[in-house]
Amino acid sequence: MEGKLNDLKNYIKNLGSVAVAYSGGVDSTFLLQICNDILGTRCMAITAVSPLNPQREVEDAKKFIDELGVSHVILETRHILDVDEFSRNDGDRCYVCKKAVFGKIVETARLYGIENVLDGSNYDDMDDYRPGMKAARELGVLSPLLDCKFTKSDIRKISYELGLPTWDKPALACLATRISHGERITDIKLGKIEKAEDYLRDLGFRQVRVRLHGNLARIEVGQDERTRFFDTEIMDKINGRLTSLGFSYVSLDLKGYRTGSMNQK
Repeated sequence: MEGKLNDLKNYIKNLGSVAVAYSGGVDSTFLLQICNDILGTRCMAITAVSPLNPQREVEDAKKFIDELGVSHVILETRHILDVDEFSRNDGDRCYVCKKAVFGKIVETARLYGIENVLDGSNYDDMDDYRPGMKAARELGVLSPLLDCKFTKSDIRKISYELGLPTWDKPALACLATRISHGERITDIKLGKIEKAEDYLRDLGFRQVRVRLHGNLARIEVGQDERTRFFDTEIMDKINGRLTSLGFSYVSLDLKGYRTGSMNQK
């Protein structure tokens, strides 16, 4: 672990100046902290915001940035919903989105005189279907955590040692990943999903996804949290809230949360 961390620090030091594509998640928070420690004022953060990003996460990102004192740019990327190749939600949705959003991030970084844009992709991401990583590479975006072979477990462990508030934060993903491929992505659908997930988190669930299949909501929660649904009062409350948001049917995925469940054939 110490060897990996030294490799990462040297990697970042050799870049000279960087802009971190910062979401507020476990990986980008760890990366931003290390970049700030090594480069100081030659490090900045750029956070892309749109209806794809839960507002809670945006606020968490702002709070951490305020505490860290890094230069921060909030980049409005709502335009992605107007890109038909994205909103029609084909299999290349993620590629189209990352190409457009990272393109804006790269442009913004260059306005500040920074050539190196970094993302938080880690070594475990190689095991999942990640077309967005291809788009990032095409734009010259670097992935230090992946290149230095940091796994999610590595990142959480060192984040804990550094006292970062995200060390045990549940995995995140944009809200578009909750919508079945082929079903058009709209503001209304994204809003329903965000409100539904916020409600479940307010009830104390930590790892949450509300997957949308037409008018059906398929809830995924952490595998150790599934037994909470044995309480009929909880089931009635959740059903009542989600149907009030516009879902006709509310179901629980018995297998629980797992990464990339919408990518299954």
